[in-house]
Amino acid sequence: MSKRARRDRTAAPTGAAGARCTVTVCRGCCCGTLAKAPHLDHEAQLTDLRTALAGVATIRRANCLDVCERANVIVVQPSTEGRKAGGRPVWLGQVNDPRAAADITAWVTDGGPGLVEPPGVLDLYAFQPSRRVRSELHDG
Repeated sequence: MSKRARRDRTAAPTGAAGARCTVTVCRGCCCGTLAKAPHLDHEAQLTDLRTALAGVATIRRANCLDVCERANVIVVQPSTEGRKAGGRPVWLGQVNDPRAAADITAWVTDGGPGLVEPPGVLDLYAFQPSRRVRSELHDG
């Protein structure tokens, strides 16, 4: 998909949950505790994401995404339209800065993976987990 086509397709996906991006936030293990990110209010971040993306994306809380070498992991999965356009899940770790969460919110609101390029700053947080871990996210 060309950059021009991505810019032209910035309307937020709506409708059934499958037509929306899904944002999965790791919270049940060490990711959601003060041990790895003592300055972050983990529950407030999750609440802020749910509030900001209400009606735009499905927000899921996961007990453990099995990438414990990173803390505060957020996975942005494309909408159905985004997946058809070539979008794939984007794994972000160490999302401890409120500005990074705001960038994620803006990106998902604009369409998310496959439809809109993520803000460049999110490259600092992006990583690729093992294939086993990636496939387990899709099973759940």
